[in-house]
Amino acid sequence: MSEPFAAFLEPDWPAPPGVRAAFSLRAGGVSRPPWDSLNLGSHVGDDPAAVAENRRRLAAALALPSEPLWLEQVHGTAVVDADACARNGAGRPPRGDAVVASGAGRVCAIQVADCLPVLFAAVDGARIGAAHAGWRGLAAGVLEATVAALGVAPARLMAWLGPAIGPRDFEVGDEVREAFLGRPECHAGDPAVAFCRNPRGRWSCDLYELARQRLERLGVGSIWGGGASTLAEPARFFSHRRGAPTGRHAALIWRAAAVPMEWAATVRM
Repeated sequence: MSEPFAAFLEPDWPAPPGVRAAFSLRAGGVSRPPWDSLNLGSHVGDDPAAVAENRRRLAAALALPSEPLWLEQVHGTAVVDADACARNGAGRPPRGDAVVASGAGRVCAIQVADCLPVLFAAVDGARIGAAHAGWRGLAAGVLEATVAALGVAPARLMAWLGPAIGPRDFEVGDEVREAFLGRPECHAGDPAVAFCRNPRGRWSCDLYELARQRLERLGVGSIWGGGASTLAEPARFFSHRRGAPTGRHAALIWRAAAVPMEWAATVRM
């Protein structure tokens, strides 16, 4: 009997050899409504046995080299070192909203259901990372903290913006807009262009634009992805804003193997 299918998409970016990444979709799991069906979050009220089976199915579909490092995400800026966690042994999920690694077989994972997942890879494949960039973490500097923790010249990094709530669907108040406009020095452009007044007198917010501006300000050399809306596509995506409780996706990145010597030799600083 064939392995049950777990749905996922692969990032549309030119990842270096040895680096793999994926974003889980909603279909292919065993969770019942309202977490149906491939819910990967153990903190949203779903049956723990269903979550464990969903995680097993995704690991099999992706041929993951190890169990992902699942984080306790708190909408902050703390960055977890997956290599240090592996050396120190298993324990409670570490608290943080980003994770970085260099060891082959380490699987960095971020869970989302409207928030923006951002995956990172050095162009030589030697360092990888993932960040959970909801508006709070994005405004507080989670992308800046992740780039700093990677320890790679930003021009030698590539980033992929995974599915998040789209600008037409993400309605926010003045406090969210002010959180970004109050720090214009963090943006390559004008953060005000990411906000549009809607007919209800509130703001439509473009998380993708805000993230791009932050990454460009840092000097990240290559930015990919963006454009989906998790709220607008219920067949493919969970959305906390569309209705809670709901499931969680995972954005994952890992180094499947050591960087090939012939590839590393072609990468120049």
